[in-house]
Amino acid sequence: MTGWDIHPAGVYKVLSDCGTAAKNLSDAGSAVQDNLEEAASAAGTLTSQYGPYTSTAGLVGSALGRFAQHWSRDLVYIAERASRSLRGTDEATRCYLAGDVEQAANAQREAAKEPKVDLPGAGGAAPGVKGR
Repeated sequence: MTGWDIHPAGVYKVLSDCGTAAKNLSDAGSAVQDNLEEAASAAGTLTSQYGPYTSTAGLVGSALGRFAQHWSRDLVYIAERASRSLRGTDEATRCYLAGDVEQAANAQREAAKEPKVDLPGAGGAAPGVKGR
C-alpha cells in the first residue's frame, strides 16, 4: 500500500489550470517590470546645479528601483517554487502510473526541495527566502 490514491485526469486538469495561472502571473510580472522601468524613466532625474553637471535617477525613479530590487528575489523564488511543484507533480504522477512508486516518491521529494535563487548583483536573501 503506497498511501497514494491518484486520479490522473484530475491531476492533469489541476496541472493545466495551474500552468495557465502561472503563465498569467509570468506575463503580469513582465508587464510590471516593464512599467516600473518606464515609470522610473518618466519620473525625471536630479541634476547637480554646481557641476560637474551629472544626472541621477530622481526620487521617484530611485524609489521604484529600490522597490523592484527588494521584491525581485521573492518573485523569482515564487516562480521557481511553482515551476518545481508543477514539474514534480507531473513526473511523480507519470512514475506512479508506470508502477514505479519508488521513483514517484523520489520525484515528489525532489520537487519539495527548497529552490535556490541567485540573482546577478543581488546581495543577501530577501525576507522569508531560504535556500541560499
